Amino acid sequence: MTTYGYARCSTNENKQNINRQKRELKALGCVDEKNIYWEYESGTKVDRVELNRLLDQVQEGDTIVTTEVSRITRSTKQLCQIIEIVKEKQLKLVIGGFIVDCRNGELDAMTDGMLKMMGVFAEMERNMISERVKSGMANAVAKGKVIGRPITSIETLPSCFIKHYPKYKNAQINKTELARLCDVSRQSVYKYICIYEGKK
Repeated sequence: MTTYGYARCSTNENKQNINRQKRELKALGCVDEKNIYWEYESGTKVDRVELNRLLDQVQEGDTIVTTEVSRITRSTKQLCQIIEIVKEKQLKLVIGGFIVDCRNGELDAMTDGMLKMMGVFAEMERNMISERVKSGMANAVAKGKVIGRPITSIETLPSCFIKHYPKYKNAQINKTELARLCDVSRQSVYKYICIYEGKK
């Protein structure tokens, strides 16, 4: 039986936050860092590479640890799907101090209801944040400010990517390992590679 951790941030600018999550996951029992799956993706995105890899990897009796329900998803529908996977695979799910033990294949009604309520609050929080962001952007546009992230170019590629790219090019590491070395998502690494190699 193995303990796996999952950490997520919405953007790769928040490295401090995801590193804090990794430390907390170790404190919660996922002591082996190679068993921590992490990524920079929206909590509402269903098809997340690292989360899907984790859910494919776990076996009966294993434990999944995450710091809070909003890390694993901000969608009530997806949370229900994850709960079903936890029950089907007979896993233990630890969300901070909240334990969902389905290693006998069952989930009591009280725990199921509390878990889904946590999911509703996580989704509601995300919607409130989204509304505030939209309001702030509209206000900024009204004041004539330019909205959006700076465009990444070959001149602005991270130095860590430039440093480790030769290892990828020489097949010493793959995209996932390159992403971990650069502390960014696989999607970001793919974008960096396309820019660096002059692809469209």
